[in-house]
Formats: sequence, C-alpha cells, structure tokens
Amino acid sequence: MRLRPEQLPAHLEKSLHTAYLVTGDELLLTQECCDQIRRACRTQGIDEREVLEVDRSFDWNQLLAAGNSLSLFAERKLIELRLGTVKMDQKSSAALQEYLQHSDGSNILLVSCGRLDSRSMNAKWVKALDGAGAVIQVWPVERRQLGPWIAQRMQSRGMQADRAAIELLADRVEGNLLAADQEIEKLRVLVGERPIDADIVASAVASSARYDVFKLIDAALAGNAGHALTMLNYLSAEGGEEIPMLGALCRELRTLYQCATAIEQGNGIERVLDNARVWDKRKALYKQCLQRHSSQALGNLLQLSARIDPALKGQSGENGKLLLTEMVAMLAGRPFLPN
Repeated sequence: MRLRPEQLPAHLEKSLHTAYLVTGDELLLTQECCDQIRRACRTQGIDEREVLEVDRSFDWNQLLAAGNSLSLFAERKLIELRLGTVKMDQKSSAALQEYLQHSDGSNILLVSCGRLDSRSMNAKWVKALDGAGAVIQVWPVERRQLGPWIAQRMQSRGMQADRAAIELLADRVEGNLLAADQEIEKLRVLVGERPIDADIVASAVASSARYDVFKLIDAALAGNAGHALTMLNYLSAEGGEEIPMLGALCRELRTLYQCATAIEQGNGIERVLDNARVWDKRKALYKQCLQRHSSQALGNLLQLSARIDPALKGQSGENGKLLLTEMVAMLAGRPFLPN
C-alpha cells in the first residue's frame, strides 16, 4: 500500500499494519510520520520499542533476532529499523524479506530512510514492505506550496495571520521546514491569539532560508531569474565559494547542451532525458529550459563559463562575480549585460 503523508492519520485510525516504510529527506515531515505510527502503536497497547541503527557494520541477524525474541513485559513491540543513508545490498535485502516472511504480525516494523530514487522504490525489499504494510514517501514542500503549508500549520495551532505575514515567513524560512515550525511556535508563544501581520513576522523571525546551489540551478532552469539571483547573492554573502558553484552550473550546462544537440538531431525529448538520466521530478524543469535555449545558446553559456573560471581566480581582468551573475541570468532567460 502506498500512502501520502496526509493520508497516514486517517489510515492509522482505522488499522495498524505490521510494517511501514517512511522515506524522504525532509526531516520534519519524516519525523512526524514516524511519530504518528509510534502513537498508533501506543494506542494499541504496544509500549515496548526496540531501535536498530543501521551502519555499514550492522549485523542483519539482529533484525531477525528482534522479531523472534520474546519480551517479559509485553506480547507485542515496535521494532524501528533506521537505515539513514545506508544503501541496501543483496544481503540486507534478503534479511529484511526473510523477516517479513516469518513475521506472525504480532510485532510492528517501522523502517525509515532517506529519499529513495525510482530504481530503489522498485527494489524487492521495498515491494516486500509494500505488500506487508504501507510505504510513505515524503516529498519536500516546494516554494509555491510553502505559504499554504504555513497557513495550515498556524491554523492547526489556533493562530491567525494575514497573507503578507505568511509570505514573509515563507521567504525567511524557505526550504527549511524545521525552522518554519520553530518560528511558528515562537510566534504562538510571543503573540498568543492576536492576529499576526507582516510587521510582527519581520521583527520576530530570523532569516533561515536554506539555499544551496542545486535550488539555485532549479530556479534558473524554471526561468525564475529573480529567485535564482537572490539565492546566488545569499550564497555569496554567506561565504559560499563561487568556484564550486560554477562547477555545479557547468555540469548542468553540459547535460543540457548534450540534450539540446540530441533533440535538434531529431530525437524525442522523453528519450533524450531518459538517456541523460534526468530524474522524473526534474524533467519539467529541463523541458522549460530546453524550450528557451538552443544548443548554440547553451554552447555560448559554456564558453562564458570558460571566462568566469580564470576571472574568479584573479587570472584575468574581468569581474568574475558579475559574469557568474550574468551566466545565471542568461540560463534563466533574463540576461542583463549588453552583448
């Protein structure tokens, strides 16, 4: 069974399955999903919990032993298997499948891990968990979804905020849901039941935006030049090194150039993107960018990158930061320097 995070509470009210997989990189939301499963276990009288932290030296016989061991204090227990970022191999996959095959349903297994790609989601161990219980994929909250997410979060705590306040808070904490939740709780304590406006948010909330070069690239691919340049300025002000940022941009540009060349040779865009191993979630961004840029335009950007590198290193008389800014703006389709 596949469940979205928002479907989990209703599911747990009706039934408690013997196995759950919670996967995703958004720490706050994955923690909350796991907490909901733990509470459901306690409601069912399952108070004992055994936690298994998996690392490279983990002995998978521990999982089988946990499932077979009897407790002196309870008939059932919750077994938490925390994979973190450890990759499942054939041996670990077999051990997990063996556990599920021999489980009599008395214990509950909660497996948590980071985001799984599409290939991993089709692995045998994931399908085994899917068949025995439920798989919950947690996706990051995109910027356009962040305002409604904050509004719903505030409403659930009895708070009132106008649209300007919500948007300002979203700007201050962009990409960092843990910070957003903490700031909402701080506002609840400071303001109480009074309506919240933008001035209150501006004075009470610190800037906790979680920017990185990959979000910068995605904004540029989407044609959102203003947002991309804001992130570039933020990263530079925070001490982000321009050379690694340039390297990440160049890697993306090379992939885009190869895709544009293949499409202009008559290949279908879906096949081209698959061959370039573009993730499904990023295909829409690539399509937007490839509609704006020909292979020649992308080649010009790569040539520009060859000027930026020595400029940033002080090996030429050009302004490297200005050229990097222009490169991002051009990728987003909004150049500002004269040809």
